[in-house]
Amino acid sequence: MINVAIQGFKGSFHDIAARRYFENEDVQLSCYGSFEEVFNHVKENPESVALVAIENTIAGSLLHNYELLRESGLTVVGEHKLRISHSIMCLPQDDWADIKEVNSHPVALMQCREFLNRHEEMKVVEVADTAGAAATISNKKLRGHAAICHRDVAQIYGMKILQEGIETNKHNFTRFLVLANKEKARSLRESSKTDKASIEFTLPHEEGSLSAILSILSFYKLNLTKIQSLPIIGKEWQYMFYIDLTYSSPTNFRQAINAISPLTQELNLLGEYNNGRQSI
Repeated sequence: MINVAIQGFKGSFHDIAARRYFENEDVQLSCYGSFEEVFNHVKENPESVALVAIENTIAGSLLHNYELLRESGLTVVGEHKLRISHSIMCLPQDDWADIKEVNSHPVALMQCREFLNRHEEMKVVEVADTAGAAATISNKKLRGHAAICHRDVAQIYGMKILQEGIETNKHNFTRFLVLANKEKARSLRESSKTDKASIEFTLPHEEGSLSAILSILSFYKLNLTKIQSLPIIGKEWQYMFYIDLTYSSPTNFRQAINAISPLTQELNLLGEYNNGRQSI
């Protein structure tokens, strides 16, 4: 059994991603209302891991989670890319004609805007969590209410799915990172099989400093899959850079890191892991 800390309720997209990633293990969830609590849980419980969203193909990066990752000292040991597909569900005894109100997280409601525009008879009410909407309807037996969330939630809370795949964009994915403390990371990861890494660094405020880093990564045939900049608080117009890259040769990767290190003011390896698969 593995304990996984997530932000959100059982049945949330964090929960779905955790169960997809650890599909061959018995997952015990620790659910929290904030990402800060998730990171604290893993720091205080060394045998636990965290699964946190880091970016979405539509909404972009979760910048606050980058900051929490850097400050936590946790290591990235894996990732999973989950397609965000929404279903509308209600109590088993209700049907389309009974639904007067639909509840979900504001982002989920936005992602289903075209569907909701076709059902103006339903009042749209924002709540804190997609799966939490279904849990509330189920626990309080709210007739005439529907929730928008992942299809797996229906079985968890005894709901009836009225329609699946109601999201507007069918190519919406969220990327989740699996995080652990350094001791736990060693037991979860086989370094010989890794093909992806996340690093963060700061650079001197000089012309061409970032270009020099990117040239070295290219020379060692590393594939840059993401670059994210964040302002450094208290240092005007200076930035911290987060980079994800893939590689076929671990030797090339380590040589590249050694080569760029003297050009940076600070360089941290956030984790080496396997390039994550996608699921629905």
